[in-house]
Amino acid sequence: LPDTFLDLNTLNLNGNNFEGLLPKSLSKCSGLVDLDLGNNQFEDTFPNWLKNLSKLEILVLRGNNLYGHIANLKSEKIFASLIIFDISCNNFSGSLPKAYIQNFRAMKIVHDLQSPLSYIDTDVLGTGHTNEAYASSMVATIKRVSLPFTKIPNSFVIIDLSENKFEGEIPDVIGELHRLKSLNLSYNNLIGPIPHSLGNLTNLESLDLSSNMLDGNIPAELTNLNSLEVLNLSNNHLEGSIPQGKQFDTFSNDSYEGNMGLCGLPLSIQCNNVPLQQYPSSEAEDKFGFGWKPVAIGYACGMVLG
Repeated sequence: LPDTFLDLNTLNLNGNNFEGLLPKSLSKCSGLVDLDLGNNQFEDTFPNWLKNLSKLEILVLRGNNLYGHIANLKSEKIFASLIIFDISCNNFSGSLPKAYIQNFRAMKIVHDLQSPLSYIDTDVLGTGHTNEAYASSMVATIKRVSLPFTKIPNSFVIIDLSENKFEGEIPDVIGELHRLKSLNLSYNNLIGPIPHSLGNLTNLESLDLSSNMLDGNIPAELTNLNSLEVLNLSNNHLEGSIPQGKQFDTFSNDSYEGNMGLCGLPLSIQCNNVPLQQYPSSEAEDKFGFGWKPVAIGYACGMVLG
Protein backbone atom coordinates (compact mmCIF):
# COMPACT_ATOMS: atom_id res chain seq x y z
CA LEU A 1 0.00 0.00 0.00
CA PRO A 2 1.55 3.36 -1.01
CA ASP A 3 2.75 5.37 1.98
CA THR A 4 1.49 8.70 0.63
CA PHE A 5 -1.59 9.57 2.70
CA LEU A 6 -1.94 13.24 3.62
CA ASP A 7 -5.49 14.11 4.69
CA LEU A 8 -8.27 11.58 5.21
CA ASN A 9 -11.42 11.31 7.32
CA THR A 10 -11.99 7.63 6.63
CA LEU A 11 -10.08 4.75 5.08
CA ASN A 12 -11.73 1.35 4.70
CA LEU A 13 -9.72 -1.27 2.81
CA ASN A 14 -11.15 -4.31 4.59
CA GLY A 15 -11.02 -7.65 2.78
CA ASN A 16 -8.31 -7.16 0.19
CA ASN A 17 -4.85 -8.63 -0.33
CA PHE A 18 -2.69 -5.70 0.74
CA GLU A 19 0.61 -6.76 2.26
CA GLY A 20 3.81 -5.30 3.62
CA LEU A 21 4.00 -2.59 6.28
CA LEU A 22 1.21 -0.38 7.54
CA PRO A 23 1.51 3.11 5.98
CA LYS A 24 2.98 5.47 8.59
CA SER A 25 1.82 8.52 6.63
CA LEU A 26 -1.63 7.86 8.16
CA SER A 27 -0.28 9.47 11.32
CA LYS A 28 -0.41 12.80 9.44
CA CYS A 29 -4.16 12.47 8.83
CA SER A 30 -5.20 14.50 11.88
CA GLY A 31 -8.90 14.32 10.93
CA LEU A 32 -9.01 10.53 10.59
CA VAL A 33 -12.13 9.08 12.24
CA ASP A 34 -12.45 5.59 10.73
CA LEU A 35 -9.48 3.33 9.90
CA ASP A 36 -10.31 -0.21 8.81
CA LEU A 37 -7.43 -2.28 7.40
CA GLY A 38 -8.86 -5.62 8.51
CA ASN A 39 -8.63 -8.93 6.67
CA ASN A 40 -5.56 -8.21 4.58
CA GLN A 41 -2.00 -9.55 4.74
CA PHE A 42 -0.15 -6.70 6.42
CA GLU A 43 2.92 -7.89 8.33
CA ASP A 44 4.05 -5.34 10.86
CA THR A 45 4.08 -4.44 14.55
CA PHE A 46 1.31 -2.50 16.26
CA PRO A 47 1.03 1.09 14.88
CA ASN A 48 1.83 3.04 18.04
CA TRP A 49 2.28 6.08 15.81
CA LEU A 50 -1.52 6.35 15.50
CA LYS A 51 -1.98 6.98 19.20
CA ASN A 52 -2.24 10.78 19.01
CA LEU A 53 -4.97 10.95 16.34
CA SER A 54 -7.46 12.73 18.58
CA LYS A 55 -10.51 12.11 16.33
CA LEU A 56 -9.96 8.41 15.62
CA GLU A 57 -13.05 6.46 16.71
CA ILE A 58 -12.68 3.20 14.79
CA LEU A 59 -9.49 1.12 14.55
CA VAL A 60 -9.88 -2.28 12.90
CA LEU A 61 -6.73 -4.32 12.19
CA ARG A 62 -8.20 -7.82 12.56
CA GLY A 63 -7.18 -10.73 10.35
CA ASN A 64 -3.65 -9.70 9.36
CA ASN A 65 -0.14 -10.95 10.18
CA LEU A 66 0.63 -8.32 12.80
CA TYR A 67 2.91 -9.45 15.60
CA GLY A 68 4.93 -8.52 18.69
CA HIS A 69 4.21 -6.76 21.97
CA ILE A 70 2.06 -3.65 22.20
CA ALA A 71 4.15 -1.00 23.98
CA ASN A 72 2.51 0.36 27.13
CA LEU A 73 3.12 4.01 26.26
CA LYS A 74 1.98 6.46 28.93
CA SER A 75 0.09 9.49 27.70
CA GLU A 76 -3.33 10.94 28.47
CA LYS A 77 -3.95 11.50 24.75
CA ILE A 78 -3.61 7.89 23.63
CA PHE A 79 -6.63 6.98 21.44
CA ALA A 80 -8.78 9.41 23.41
CA SER A 81 -11.81 9.14 21.08
CA LEU A 82 -11.62 5.42 20.26
CA ILE A 83 -14.83 3.41 20.73
CA ILE A 84 -14.10 0.41 18.46
CA PHE A 85 -10.78 -1.39 18.96
CA ASP A 86 -10.52 -4.64 16.97
CA ILE A 87 -7.08 -6.23 16.58
CA SER A 88 -8.26 -9.85 16.69
CA CYS A 89 -6.88 -12.75 14.62
CA ASN A 90 -3.24 -11.63 14.57
CA ASN A 91 -0.05 -12.73 16.33
CA PHE A 92 0.22 -10.09 19.04
CA SER A 93 1.92 -11.30 22.21
CA GLY A 94 2.92 -10.08 25.66
CA SER A 95 0.53 -8.58 28.18
CA LEU A 96 -2.71 -6.80 27.31
CA PRO A 97 -2.13 -3.08 26.53
CA LYS A 98 -3.15 -1.75 29.96
CA ALA A 99 -1.92 1.80 29.33
CA TYR A 100 -3.99 2.10 26.16
CA ILE A 101 -7.10 0.65 27.80
CA GLN A 102 -6.71 3.01 30.73
CA ASN A 103 -6.83 6.00 28.37
CA PHE A 104 -9.82 4.97 26.26
CA ARG A 105 -11.68 7.99 27.61
CA ALA A 106 -14.54 7.84 25.10
CA MET A 107 -15.35 4.32 26.31
CA LYS A 108 -15.75 5.55 29.89
CA ILE A 109 -18.41 8.20 29.30
CA VAL A 110 -21.96 6.85 29.18
CA HIS A 111 -24.25 9.12 27.18
CA ASP A 112 -27.85 9.87 28.11
CA LEU A 113 -29.88 6.75 27.31
CA GLN A 114 -32.81 8.95 26.29
CA SER A 115 -30.88 10.58 23.45
CA PRO A 116 -31.92 9.62 19.88
CA LEU A 117 -29.99 6.89 18.07
CA SER A 118 -27.06 8.32 16.14
CA TYR A 119 -24.41 6.81 13.91
CA ILE A 120 -20.70 7.30 13.41
CA ASP A 121 -20.06 9.32 10.28
CA THR A 122 -17.41 11.58 8.84
CA ASP A 123 -17.88 14.96 7.23
CA VAL A 124 -16.29 14.20 3.86
CA LEU A 125 -16.24 17.72 2.43
CA GLY A 126 -15.63 19.51 5.70
CA THR A 127 -18.86 21.52 5.44
CA GLY A 128 -20.53 20.17 8.54
CA HIS A 129 -23.68 19.13 6.61
CA THR A 130 -24.94 15.64 7.47
CA ASN A 131 -26.15 15.01 3.89
CA GLU A 132 -22.50 15.21 2.77
CA ALA A 133 -21.27 12.83 5.45
CA TYR A 134 -20.01 9.30 4.84
CA ALA A 135 -21.56 6.61 7.04
CA SER A 136 -18.92 4.29 8.48
CA SER A 137 -19.44 0.54 8.14
CA MET A 138 -17.71 -2.55 9.49
CA VAL A 139 -17.97 -6.28 10.15
CA ALA A 140 -17.99 -7.21 13.84
CA THR A 141 -17.74 -10.69 15.35
CA ILE A 142 -20.28 -11.39 18.09
CA LYS A 143 -20.52 -14.92 19.54
CA ARG A 144 -18.12 -16.04 16.80
CA VAL A 145 -20.58 -14.90 14.13
CA SER A 146 -19.56 -12.17 11.68
CA LEU A 147 -22.21 -9.46 11.49
CA PRO A 148 -22.04 -6.66 8.89
CA PHE A 149 -22.99 -3.14 9.99
CA THR A 150 -23.78 -0.77 7.14
CA LYS A 151 -24.01 1.97 9.75
CA ILE A 152 -22.32 1.94 13.14
CA PRO A 153 -24.35 3.29 16.09
CA ASN A 154 -22.41 5.59 18.41
CA SER A 155 -23.52 3.33 21.25
CA PHE A 156 -21.75 0.31 19.69
CA VAL A 157 -18.56 0.23 21.78
CA ILE A 158 -16.40 -2.89 21.44
CA ILE A 159 -12.96 -4.30 22.27
CA ASP A 160 -11.93 -7.46 20.43
CA LEU A 161 -8.46 -8.84 21.20
CA SER A 162 -9.34 -12.47 20.51
CA GLU A 163 -7.23 -15.09 18.70
CA ASN A 164 -3.80 -13.68 19.53
CA LYS A 165 -1.05 -14.78 21.90
CA PHE A 166 -1.67 -12.37 24.76
CA GLU A 167 -0.63 -13.62 28.19
CA GLY A 168 -0.74 -12.51 31.80
CA GLU A 169 -3.77 -11.34 33.75
CA ILE A 170 -6.78 -9.31 32.66
CA PRO A 171 -6.20 -5.74 33.93
CA ASP A 172 -8.73 -4.31 36.38
CA VAL A 173 -8.88 -1.04 34.40
CA ILE A 174 -11.21 -2.68 31.86
CA GLY A 175 -13.90 -2.29 34.52
CA GLU A 176 -13.70 1.49 34.04
CA LEU A 177 -14.98 1.31 30.45
CA HIS A 178 -18.63 1.76 31.43
CA ARG A 179 -19.79 2.37 27.85
CA LEU A 180 -18.51 -1.02 26.63
CA LYS A 181 -21.05 -3.22 24.81
CA SER A 182 -18.87 -6.16 23.78
CA LEU A 183 -15.61 -7.54 25.20
CA ASN A 184 -13.87 -10.47 23.52
CA LEU A 185 -10.56 -11.78 24.91
CA SER A 186 -11.03 -15.40 23.82
CA TYR A 187 -8.35 -17.71 22.40
CA ASN A 188 -5.32 -16.24 24.12
CA ASN A 189 -3.04 -17.40 26.96
CA LEU A 190 -4.51 -15.29 29.75
CA ILE A 191 -4.12 -16.51 33.34
CA GLY A 192 -5.30 -15.54 36.79
CA PRO A 193 -8.81 -14.75 38.03
CA ILE A 194 -11.63 -12.91 36.29
CA PRO A 195 -11.46 -9.34 37.65
CA HIS A 196 -14.33 -8.39 39.97
CA SER A 197 -14.28 -4.97 38.30
CA LEU A 198 -15.98 -6.44 35.20
CA GLY A 199 -19.16 -6.31 37.26
CA ASN A 200 -19.11 -2.52 36.75
CA LEU A 201 -19.73 -2.87 32.98
CA THR A 202 -23.49 -2.56 33.30
CA ASN A 203 -23.93 -1.79 29.57
CA LEU A 204 -22.11 -4.97 28.51
CA GLU A 205 -24.13 -7.23 26.22
CA SER A 206 -21.49 -9.77 25.18
CA LEU A 207 -18.58 -11.18 27.22
CA ASP A 208 -16.29 -13.85 25.77
CA LEU A 209 -13.30 -15.01 27.85
CA SER A 210 -13.27 -18.57 26.50
CA SER A 211 -10.23 -20.70 25.63
CA ASN A 212 -7.71 -19.16 28.02
CA MET A 213 -6.18 -20.42 31.28
CA LEU A 214 -8.21 -18.35 33.72
CA ASP A 215 -8.68 -19.81 37.20
CA GLY A 216 -10.49 -19.14 40.46
CA ASN A 217 -14.19 -18.50 40.99
CA ILE A 218 -16.63 -16.67 38.74
CA PRO A 219 -17.11 -13.30 40.49
CA ALA A 220 -20.58 -12.82 41.92
CA GLU A 221 -20.35 -9.19 40.73
CA LEU A 222 -21.02 -10.41 37.18
CA THR A 223 -24.67 -10.91 38.13
CA ASN A 224 -24.92 -7.08 38.06
CA LEU A 225 -24.65 -7.19 34.26
CA ASN A 226 -28.39 -6.92 33.55
CA SER A 227 -27.83 -6.26 29.83
CA LEU A 228 -25.65 -9.34 29.28
CA GLU A 229 -27.05 -11.55 26.51
CA VAL A 230 -23.97 -13.60 25.53
CA LEU A 231 -21.57 -15.17 28.05
CA ASN A 232 -18.78 -17.59 27.17
CA LEU A 233 -16.36 -18.71 29.89
CA SER A 234 -15.75 -22.16 28.43
CA ASN A 235 -12.41 -23.98 28.28
CA ASN A 236 -10.63 -22.38 31.22
CA HIS A 237 -9.65 -23.63 34.70
CA LEU A 238 -12.49 -21.99 36.63
CA GLU A 239 -13.86 -23.63 39.78
CA GLY A 240 -16.49 -23.29 42.48
CA SER A 241 -20.18 -22.58 42.21
CA ILE A 242 -21.69 -20.67 39.29
CA PRO A 243 -23.39 -17.44 40.44
CA GLN A 244 -27.17 -17.56 40.35
CA GLY A 245 -29.86 -15.00 39.61
CA LYS A 246 -30.70 -12.35 37.03
CA GLN A 247 -29.05 -12.89 33.63
CA PHE A 248 -27.09 -15.91 34.87
CA ASP A 249 -30.34 -17.87 34.96
CA THR A 250 -30.55 -17.54 31.16
CA PHE A 251 -27.18 -19.03 30.16
CA SER A 252 -26.80 -22.66 29.05
CA ASN A 253 -24.13 -25.31 29.67
CA ASP A 254 -22.20 -24.04 26.65
CA SER A 255 -21.17 -20.96 28.61
CA TYR A 256 -19.21 -23.06 31.11
CA GLU A 257 -18.12 -26.30 29.41
CA GLY A 258 -14.47 -27.28 29.72
CA ASN A 259 -14.14 -26.06 33.34
CA MET A 260 -13.87 -29.26 35.37
CA GLY A 261 -14.05 -27.47 38.74
CA LEU A 262 -17.36 -25.66 38.20
CA CYS A 263 -20.63 -26.80 39.76
CA GLY A 264 -24.21 -25.64 40.13
CA LEU A 265 -26.90 -24.76 37.61
CA PRO A 266 -27.09 -25.00 34.67
CA LEU A 267 -24.56 -27.83 35.03
CA SER A 268 -25.75 -31.22 36.23
CA ILE A 269 -23.03 -31.30 38.91
CA GLN A 270 -24.35 -30.15 42.27
CA CYS A 271 -21.87 -28.28 44.40
CA ASN A 272 -22.49 -30.43 47.50
CA ASN A 273 -21.75 -33.56 45.43
CA VAL A 274 -18.40 -32.43 44.07
CA PRO A 275 -15.91 -35.17 45.04
CA LEU A 276 -13.01 -34.21 47.27
CA GLN A 277 -9.57 -34.22 45.75
CA GLN A 278 -8.38 -37.79 45.44
CA TYR A 279 -4.91 -38.55 46.65
CA PRO A 280 -2.79 -41.17 44.87
CA SER A 281 -2.34 -44.37 46.88
CA SER A 282 1.20 -43.49 47.93
CA GLU A 283 0.10 -40.05 49.15
CA ALA A 284 -2.82 -41.58 51.03
CA GLU A 285 -0.52 -43.95 52.90
CA ASP A 286 1.81 -41.12 53.82
CA LYS A 287 -1.13 -39.01 54.96
CA PHE A 288 -2.61 -41.57 57.35
CA GLY A 289 0.57 -43.45 58.31
CA PHE A 290 -0.46 -46.87 56.98
CA GLY A 291 -1.98 -48.45 53.90
CA TRP A 292 -4.34 -51.31 53.07
CA LYS A 293 -1.70 -54.05 53.42
CA PRO A 294 -1.05 -53.59 57.19
CA VAL A 295 -4.81 -53.35 57.76
CA ALA A 296 -5.38 -56.66 55.94
CA ILE A 297 -2.60 -58.41 57.90
CA GLY A 298 -3.95 -57.13 61.21
CA TYR A 299 -7.44 -58.25 60.32
CA ALA A 300 -6.21 -61.77 59.41
CA CYS A 301 -4.22 -62.12 62.64
CA GLY A 302 -7.25 -61.05 64.65
CA MET A 303 -9.38 -63.71 63.00
CA VAL A 304 -6.80 -66.47 63.82
CA LEU A 305 -6.45 -65.40 67.44
CA GLY A 306 -10.21 -65.24 67.80
